[in-house]
Amino acid sequence: MCGIVAIYDPTPGADHAATGERMLTRIRHRGPDGVGSRQVGPTWLGHVRLAIVDLAEGDQPLEGPSGSWIVANGEIYNHEEVRASTDYPFVTDSDSEAALAAALSGEIDALGHLRGMFGFTVADENGAVQVVRDPLGVKPLYWAVRDGAAYFASELGAFDADLRGAVREFPPGFRWTPADGLVRFRELHVDGPEITDRDEAVRLIRETLIDCVRRRMMADVPVGVFLSGGLDSSLVAAVMARVYDGGHGPLHSFAAGTADSSDLAAARRVAEHLGLQHHEIVYTADDVVDVLPDVVRCIESYEPSLVRSAVPNYLLARETARVVKVVLTGEGSDELFAGYAHHRELADLDALRDALVAEISGLHNLNLQRADRTSMAHGLEARVPFLDRDLVNLAARIPTEWKVATRHGQEKALLRDAFAGWLPEDLLWRPKEQFGDGSGTADVMLERAHELAPEDDWQQHRVAGLPAPRSREELAYQRLFAEHLAGVDPTVLGRFATA
Repeated sequence: MCGIVAIYDPTPGADHAATGERMLTRIRHRGPDGVGSRQVGPTWLGHVRLAIVDLAEGDQPLEGPSGSWIVANGEIYNHEEVRASTDYPFVTDSDSEAALAAALSGEIDALGHLRGMFGFTVADENGAVQVVRDPLGVKPLYWAVRDGAAYFASELGAFDADLRGAVREFPPGFRWTPADGLVRFRELHVDGPEITDRDEAVRLIRETLIDCVRRRMMADVPVGVFLSGGLDSSLVAAVMARVYDGGHGPLHSFAAGTADSSDLAAARRVAEHLGLQHHEIVYTADDVVDVLPDVVRCIESYEPSLVRSAVPNYLLARETARVVKVVLTGEGSDELFAGYAHHRELADLDALRDALVAEISGLHNLNLQRADRTSMAHGLEARVPFLDRDLVNLAARIPTEWKVATRHGQEKALLRDAFAGWLPEDLLWRPKEQFGDGSGTADVMLERAHELAPEDDWQQHRVAGLPAPRSREELAYQRLFAEHLAGVDPTVLGRFATA
């Protein structure tokens, strides 16, 4: 897990090293373990490293054959399979070298075979360059084109102020080259035969999630889990506890909330049941107020629900990074299995199915953006097993009517049934709470937002360059956002930013 910057400019004599170094400095938090840069033909490559795999030889830019180099952000979970299936001359154990091998194979389908979360740039001395982002957009990537040069970076804040108006999100599942432009290399949603037996669906969910968790425990450093006490993170923790080989010491879990929050109490019980080494981060209203500006800057968004959930994530990640470098999280389950309250309001099955597809497709602008920024702000890697392509495709094959809340009036009954006996019954069927609510944060944040936007006629106030606020709370967050990213085109922030 890292941060990357790349600048491609075929103009003879072009020199963007100073710009690249400035951009790289602004994302230094993403890679506290190392920094490197290199001019490769017409492309300047920069990298900041969080060392997870191949600690000794994984520094980047990483050299390949024939004058090729890569800078990569993310993890390739099937890099050993890639190594076994190609005659590429590997020289390190870095998973990023598998991405380099795929990019240099000449087959765009090879990119589609990569399992993981990634954004990377490959360039060579002859002028060839390609930029790639994973199909779900788990890892962030932005770009801007001006005067024949193309600029790429892992975060919006990396770009110089005079480029911000031109910055766009690099689309997930695409490769860019100067010759071909943007070309999709893998579809996110892959059709398959619908599952007709509910028991088979339950079995496949259990087996697939176990595999997805096991893949994401790949690391040469200790791995932990964010444990909110809700269903999704509790199931991830339960699977980790069963498959962990103990090679890096005890398995750590981490929970955050105010002193009397329901999340802390539930997470404590789950950790005790699973025998985890548990860490509680208890914060106060003052802590929330203190970090709110940092959180808005960190997540590069002013969407209220995203900010509310990001505050406890930010505080949690800050303390977690003192203990481990990698955590697994429960992101994505609600979008796969209709876990949100608003899904109950969609009585029409076609509407529910379409909503779930849209929500999964848009995660890169919402929960995945929050998860990446709040963790990487502290040099911590967050992995999302529920969003493995196998589980995404499996969920698409499950009849939508099986995802409608039934037993106990609870959502995600299939998922709960798949892991019956893995957790105490009351925890397995615990009602869902939004993270900001269960952690005890929402009321404090709302009060603080009103202090930042005290105007009774808040509807009449605008932040330059941003759309009209939909609430006083959003106006407050817009003001904080503009202090950090004035000039950014709000369309780059996704559908909620322009509603």
